[in-house]
Amino acid sequence: MLSLKIKMERVRFAPSPTGPLHIGGVRTALFNYLYTKNKGGTFIVRIEDTDQNRYVAGAEQYILETLEWLGLKVDESPNHKGNHGPYRQSERKSIYQEYIQLLIDNGKAYYAFDSKEALEKERGEAESKKETFKYGAHNRDRLRNSLSLTADETEKLINEEGYVIRLKNDAVEPIIVNDELRGVIRVNASEIDDKILMKGDGMPTYHFANVVDDHLMDISCVIRGEEWLPSLPLHKLIYDGFGWNVPKFIHLPLILKTEGKGKLSKRDGAKGGFPVFPLSWEEAIGFREIGFLKEGVLNYLALLGWNDGTDEEIFTLKDLESAFGLKGIQKGGARFDFKKALWVNAQHMKKKQAHELVALINKDYHQIDRIEAKVSLMRDRAETLLELEGLIDLFENTPVQYNEKVVNKLDKDRCKKLLLKVKDRVSEGTWTKEAFMEDIEKKGLKVGAGMQCLRVALVGSLKGPDLFDFMRLLTKNSNLERIKSFTNHLNI
Repeated sequence: MLSLKIKMERVRFAPSPTGPLHIGGVRTALFNYLYTKNKGGTFIVRIEDTDQNRYVAGAEQYILETLEWLGLKVDESPNHKGNHGPYRQSERKSIYQEYIQLLIDNGKAYYAFDSKEALEKERGEAESKKETFKYGAHNRDRLRNSLSLTADETEKLINEEGYVIRLKNDAVEPIIVNDELRGVIRVNASEIDDKILMKGDGMPTYHFANVVDDHLMDISCVIRGEEWLPSLPLHKLIYDGFGWNVPKFIHLPLILKTEGKGKLSKRDGAKGGFPVFPLSWEEAIGFREIGFLKEGVLNYLALLGWNDGTDEEIFTLKDLESAFGLKGIQKGGARFDFKKALWVNAQHMKKKQAHELVALINKDYHQIDRIEAKVSLMRDRAETLLELEGLIDLFENTPVQYNEKVVNKLDKDRCKKLLLKVKDRVSEGTWTKEAFMEDIEKKGLKVGAGMQCLRVALVGSLKGPDLFDFMRLLTKNSNLERIKSFTNHLNI
């Protein structure tokens, strides 16, 4: 009996270290990861740092730290060596030199020695004819390159002058490519000029390095942002130049601004008061630092452009690994909704045990058992760890900061008399919810007004946890001190 060997899926996330990883890049990493894990494949991280002019120190570390924080386990990367390295493009220069020479030897690429001035002249002449300048089959013979020069002239210039290496696009038939979401795409061959594959500094362009690396790393499916869709025909030409098979391609929809028009940017986050980076970077705060759980970030990002075909919205990472599939990815852009992100994060906080949340809060607490009880009380009222920490601090903050707008609306005389009665009962140990309700009536207040008096005395405003649970978790002395402080504050 014949057995068919199924090739394992190998998928890569290939960011450039030109700055902090945008939340859109994190979504791309997540979809790569989920696709891989759903197929039982290999998740690779490759650092595409060929553009040394745009390289930003610390950006690579930021990218890798983000993936580690989110729990997206990497199989191969600069920090997880495999059999297809190096995993930084800057360390693969000799590989690119070998493969560009292969294209040249096969007549699929050529040297170009054109000066900047000569190219500007050609560009100007094209513009005067209301045409777009393209370096290609229609004009390469009159430009200064190895196709228009003799072999001796070419060799002499290679040794004496700077040069770039261009793709030789001789395609006549339309270039046909396929995107798993959008289907077949046809582009006229004449629309693609002889793109530069190797720059004057000896480093490859993104397009050349990307294709070579994906082939040598046995990448079976390329999942990247929609902005790279126009490059797909060019990449197909490079694959064809080598005679290589083309992997599957999936171009993810954009993450849109909150209002739904245009790509989400750092400026939008600053304007709207929400993060667009997973971790803080310089002055920009990240999702982690404002108290998002990694589960909340992953869950919300998964919903931006994907669903499992049901109304379910809350997923663990394990759930997503099982449920994720290409059929659930949408073609259109996904609008970023920070309020929805907060809601998703809150659902994951509710699933955590109190001791888990205490461990995640970046603060040292004494009397852990009492803190866990307070977390249990406050958890359902918080959407982030930072907010939860602030609610816990309601127990710790002495003196209480009062909302004076609220204080001025109280019936201060009746409120003070009620609180003095509460103070006596707490001191004597006779205070109960039922007794408090009777005292409210005796002091001539409505129940709501009486509750407001006590709440402001204890927490400073009308917002907060269940009042009676809050008093129970405060010490007797804390209750007495807060009530005494507020009655003195009323001082009418």
